[in-house]
Amino acid sequence: MNHYQPRTDDMAFILTQVLRAPEQLQALKAYAELDADLLRQVLDESAKFAGAVVAPLNRVGDEVGAQWANGQVTMPPGFRDAYQSFWQAGWPALACATEDGGQGLPAVLEATLYEMLSAANHGWTMAPGLLHGAYECLKHHGSEALKAEYLEKIATGEWLATMCLTEPHAGSDLGLVATRAAPQPDGSYLVSGTKIFISGGEHDLTDNIVHLVLARLPDASAGPKGLSLFLAPKLLPEGKRNSVHCERIEEKMGLHGSPTCVMRFDEATAWMIGEPHRGLNAMFVMMNAARLHVGLQGIGLLEAAWQKADAYSQERRQMRAPKAKMSSATDLSVAGPPQDAKAPSGGSVVREATSVGASLISEHPAMRRILSTQRAWIDGGRVLAYRTAVELDLLKHHPDADRRNTAQRWCSLVTPVLKAAWTAQAFNGASECLQVFGGHGYVREWGIEQIVRDARVTMIYEGTNEIQAIDLLVRKVVPDAGAGLFTLLQTLSDDLPPHVAPHAQFMDQVAALRQVTERLVPAAAGDPQLLYWVADDYLRALALCLMSWAWIQIDQAVAADASKKPSTRWAEPASAVKHWVLPEFAMRLHIINERLQSST
Repeated sequence: MNHYQPRTDDMAFILTQVLRAPEQLQALKAYAELDADLLRQVLDESAKFAGAVVAPLNRVGDEVGAQWANGQVTMPPGFRDAYQSFWQAGWPALACATEDGGQGLPAVLEATLYEMLSAANHGWTMAPGLLHGAYECLKHHGSEALKAEYLEKIATGEWLATMCLTEPHAGSDLGLVATRAAPQPDGSYLVSGTKIFISGGEHDLTDNIVHLVLARLPDASAGPKGLSLFLAPKLLPEGKRNSVHCERIEEKMGLHGSPTCVMRFDEATAWMIGEPHRGLNAMFVMMNAARLHVGLQGIGLLEAAWQKADAYSQERRQMRAPKAKMSSATDLSVAGPPQDAKAPSGGSVVREATSVGASLISEHPAMRRILSTQRAWIDGGRVLAYRTAVELDLLKHHPDADRRNTAQRWCSLVTPVLKAAWTAQAFNGASECLQVFGGHGYVREWGIEQIVRDARVTMIYEGTNEIQAIDLLVRKVVPDAGAGLFTLLQTLSDDLPPHVAPHAQFMDQVAALRQVTERLVPAAAGDPQLLYWVADDYLRALALCLMSWAWIQIDQAVAADASKKPSTRWAEPASAVKHWVLPEFAMRLHIINERLQSST
């Protein structure tokens, strides 16, 4: 079983050649000293930690798992030592402000770090995964006293944090939250209630755990607008144990290395974050950060699955592959490069079978189709996710208000697409990668089945993928009659030189999205359920349109890089996008138009 190893050449190419991230960030005062060399250094050091320290713990995390006994959770062997090394080396503080104990580096470097960590060991990475969101929430909404006590500990990762939203009777509908907070004369609150599905609610990785809890004040109105946000630590400032109890951990399909806890707050001492009855405003800072990271989890898990399948395909021989006439390198029907061809980082080499009766699996068209298609989703997803992280930095630091508004528009519209489309692809694509192994993929020895199990939850938590689609269409596209989306798509169109032929497909997709959106807006007024019927298809269509744009960017960067000779590394996934990914766009538009037709 091979462990995941980050391939930083691919990541650096997308950051530097496709997105020109160093130039964009260097123009900001906060990152004036950032250059491509520093970016590459951080990438390489991140890769060393993820590949050498975290990845080897993935198997034991799955097989031993987190263990609960008498209210306490013991993490799998090696997890605590790895986490202590992680925070002491400064990795959680990568993008936090220097005045809070952070390193003040761009969010995009934190994004690449967590993509690698998720690919290396999803269960372990769940522990620090909420740190940055908790940091931003407390930094923007916490009182000076709370920040003095907790902000640096969270920024550095010395203490871990949780997000306590869900209750047994209140899943996605936070308006049903019943946990109560009673005000005390000293300004604190006593929080009482039960929360479920709390990742890392109890563990032995850090001495303290900071719980951010949604609850209701005595005068709160019903529904989500009546919720307030509270900070309830496991250990109080004087060192006493708070009345926060882990009643059990869930037995799950996957993600065994991460304890998913049932937490009981029994008049636990807590302090309010933000204003009364405006807890969701503060919490959404944390949730939005988490949703980008879940999209990155999808990309990382798909990369890990692809690496296993690609390596296996180059070792396993099985029946004879049909021969095909040699053609263009972008034609996936060709037999591939000659035996002495060398694959660039992240690519596969298709070699001529030397045995009479069998070919390498990598020579079989069906297997190449699987591998090239997943490679296309990984690379396209990276362009969009890294661009989103860069836009977050521009939103925070750019001096021009119009540019900040553009960044806000991108993050608002693209984040739910990343979360939903790339987590769905992580699960379905990992299942496709398992297919490369045949029966061997279904047994535990090769580790691919663990990725399939672990990936499934990403489609559920931090807002289910269906909620992401509703958020996109119902809350962000339709209220302004599509104006924000149309502006975003026009901006992307303006980025492309008009004379390059592949752009025509993207422009057709943009026109089709505009047309269907213009039909949906008035039709929804007469059919309250319409948008909810088609939201998933709409999000998927937008994801495919964005994929089309991302791959145009990649193709242009490859063509412009004189040091890169034509190879299957970029050509095969580019062809997969054209032949097997983008045709889905027409199907999704057809489904939406059929529903529109039936509602009128």
